[in-house]
Amino acid sequence: MTGSRQAAALALTRGLAGAVLAVLDRDGEEARVVGGAVRNVLLGVPQGEVDIATTALPDEVVRRTTAAGFRPVATGIEHGTVTVVADGVPFEVTTLREDVETYGRRAKVVFGRDWRLDALRRDFTINALSLARDGTVYDYVGGRADLAAHRVRFIGDPATRIAEDYLRILRFFRFHAIYGAGAPDPAGLAAGIRARGGIESLSRERVRMELVKLLTAPRAGPTLAVMTEAGILGPVLGGVPLLASFAQMEAIETVTGLGTDACRRLGALAVFIVEDAERLSERLRLSNAETERLASMAQAWWRLPAAVADERALRALLYRLGEQRFVDRTTLAWSRTPADASDPVWRRAVTLPRRWQPPTFPLKAADLIVRGVAKGPALGRAMAAAEEAWVAADFPSEAATIAAIADAVVGSKPERRA
Repeated sequence: MTGSRQAAALALTRGLAGAVLAVLDRDGEEARVVGGAVRNVLLGVPQGEVDIATTALPDEVVRRTTAAGFRPVATGIEHGTVTVVADGVPFEVTTLREDVETYGRRAKVVFGRDWRLDALRRDFTINALSLARDGTVYDYVGGRADLAAHRVRFIGDPATRIAEDYLRILRFFRFHAIYGAGAPDPAGLAAGIRARGGIESLSRERVRMELVKLLTAPRAGPTLAVMTEAGILGPVLGGVPLLASFAQMEAIETVTGLGTDACRRLGALAVFIVEDAERLSERLRLSNAETERLASMAQAWWRLPAAVADERALRALLYRLGEQRFVDRTTLAWSRTPADASDPVWRRAVTLPRRWQPPTFPLKAADLIVRGVAKGPALGRAMAAAEEAWVAADFPSEAATIAAIADAVVGSKPERRA
């Protein structure tokens, strides 16, 4: 480990995490930082949440942390997990466990004191590392070598690990997209292909969670391609993945500085018509907001290439859609054209919201009422017609022009008050 990463590892065991560790790592019990935080500190990337494992039983964890002034919350105490809140920061503390029997995602466990056995029950080697308070990293399954090789590998027999929880098939690809390089581990890939039917038994919420994280991973595109070839992605989506559109969307987000957006990328990957948005919503239990975004992306995106150089038409579209949906639809349309991510015309179109903000429609109902339009449905129709005329005129701000639009809408025979 380099000096900087050794220092980062020690820092991980200091501060609030160190305070919780100190309470549990004494008087005959041992505690270590485990999982993703250790993996990430060794890679030199942001650590995220800090999880702790301990030999202390859950009741002892509660007793010690309460005495130390922390707030323990029994979030999963039957499985050995207590969330310890220290100065508002939660730390998930779990007693060492050994699987006795497994039933898919559920497992019969017993509490233990053997760190190696606890590591062996985890999914991937890179997730089975533990870090002691003195900065010592414990690796019982070759996780550090796999980190160095950018390899995501199941612990033990991949088929056995997958049978314990079929979500691990999707996690395998998601972790490869984040931490892996080159082709996925052959043994893990083969086991995932053989067991892919098990994905259908998973809850839609769990599948959605993994897919959303995968879509924004650094190597999402190549990983999705492997999943497609393996016959895994199509059944997850319920349709044919549009890999070229997804790859183009990745490039567009980078070139335009939009940043990664899981919903927008899902649209590029799987939405062609509005019905696709409805299908994905059902299969993945999407939120109403996500479903509405995808449906908006699908609305006549194929018409945009003909108008991409017409900024007046684009301003009208931005006014009607709002910034997020405008960017969603224009990037989707761009991702389906032969134009590459460096195309200046498309880039100017997509970035229109940075140069122009839609103004507020200047006419009020009172402006038409004083011209004799009756309240009720007639007034609503007149207001809509006035707004359409104002947009068609490219959003004029001059008082005389706006008054002329109101006069023209009312016309010579307005619907006047009864």
